[in-house]
Amino acid sequence: MIERLFTKVANWVAHLAGMPPTFAICVLIVLVWGVTGPFFGFSDTWQLVINTGTTIVTFLMVFLIQNTQNRDSAAIQTKLDELIRVSRAHNTFIGIEHLTESEVEEIRDKCEKAAKRHDREVAQAAVKKAVAGKNGTKRKAAA
Repeated sequence: MIERLFTKVANWVAHLAGMPPTFAICVLIVLVWGVTGPFFGFSDTWQLVINTGTTIVTFLMVFLIQNTQNRDSAAIQTKLDELIRVSRAHNTFIGIEHLTESEVEEIRDKCEKAAKRHDREVAQAAVKKAVAGKNGTKRKAAA
């Protein structure tokens, strides 16, 4: 129940925080704060208002943004796992997000090397096909 409520609030706040009107309101607040400085003699209390406000908002937003990113990453990972599962890809890749960073890096390096090997093989096959096509055309023209 609390998790669902938190998720709903986090999504709502994250959505609002990313909207242009929210940015405009924040700019307006800072401008109003700056303009009121002379009226308050640029006092410590005047400075404390903006410092406290921005600190609290930043502190809370860190957790909301992290929550949203965690859910988005988990959802994307689940979708990728399902694509891997139903395709001809290697099912051994499912769940690698739970490995250490160095283990994932090792797998990534192996995948990059395999992709480069595959690209070279495809390029060589294309060259052979092109050469065979040319040779076949020359033979037909000579006949």
